[in-house]
Amino acid sequence: MALKTKVKEYREKAGLKQSELAERVGARRETIVHLENGKYNPSLKLAMDIAKVFHLPVEELFEFTED
Repeated sequence: MALKTKVKEYREKAGLKQSELAERVGARRETIVHLENGKYNPSLKLAMDIAKVFHLPVEELFEFTED
């Protein structure tokens, strides 16, 4: 399974830099970079914190797909 994410799309729509999103959710900028590039699976807490920033359900930002 692969994780698809729309974090970059929503972050850019909101006019946030990676570092700004990272600060809001208590993560490092590098974590956001890897997450957006599909190289990092977030913890449930981090996924929920990111979803709260955009006022979206977690399922709108993250989706597991078959390879």
